[in-house]
Amino acid sequence: MSPKIRLPRRAAALSALACATVLLVAGPASAHVTVQPSAAPQGASDQSFAFRVPNEDDSASTVKVELYFPTDHPIPSALLAPVPGWTDQIETTKLATPIKTDDGTITDVVSHVTWTGGSIAPGHYQDFTVDFGQLPTGTDQLVFKALQTYSNGTVVRWIDTTQPGQPEPDHPAPTLKLTAAVPDGDASAASAAPSAAPAATGKSAAADDSTARALGVAGIVVGVLGVATGAVLGLRRRQGADAATGTGSAGTGSDKGSGGSAE
Repeated sequence: MSPKIRLPRRAAALSALACATVLLVAGPASAHVTVQPSAAPQGASDQSFAFRVPNEDDSASTVKVELYFPTDHPIPSALLAPVPGWTDQIETTKLATPIKTDDGTITDVVSHVTWTGGSIAPGHYQDFTVDFGQLPTGTDQLVFKALQTYSNGTVVRWIDTTQPGQPEPDHPAPTLKLTAAVPDGDASAASAAPSAAPAATGKSAAADDSTARALGVAGIVVGVLGVATGAVLGLRRRQGADAATGTGSAGTGSDKGSGGSAE
């Protein structure tokens, strides 16, 4: 078979591989209820965190969100930012052991928050922002269990805890990682602490990672096409060399001797 016939087929095969790679990378990504930022120092004070709730149903809207605060390491105080279109309801619980803070002794803490009245349409997410007066110490994470209710009656329970060394569960609870406490008076360390995530309303659930995904796909396509181009140029050089030595055909498409193979 002539190299002029094999070259287009080789290029077509590489192009098909590039297209398959793009489809694989651009496939749907799972979205979970998360807390952002996802980490903060133990004992940090007056920090805001956004609990991001994506709508994962293609035909129903999210109409109710419930957030349960950890009870093993309670948070002394919490303030809710108003969310346009939504009404919040706060429940508190009395502590068996009061918490001593810089603001005094805390005996009652927020245990459960419910947001209703609003709607998260398919393909969108909503941030529910909470300001914590002071984060607890003595633990490396805070697990917030969440319930998400859809307009069709479906309730998704984001309550599973990720275990070390195990795959992530289907419905992981939003988890805030707690790093080592910042030493008193260490301004540089304090400034390095994660800042509050901005609240967002009515944005596409894919907006946050669209740029990164696009750049990754472009890089893969360029790499695969580069390989294809190199293969084509290499085969053409071989064809030219064969023609110069008289071992292959340069323009008739026929083979001479044993030097005309594209392999």
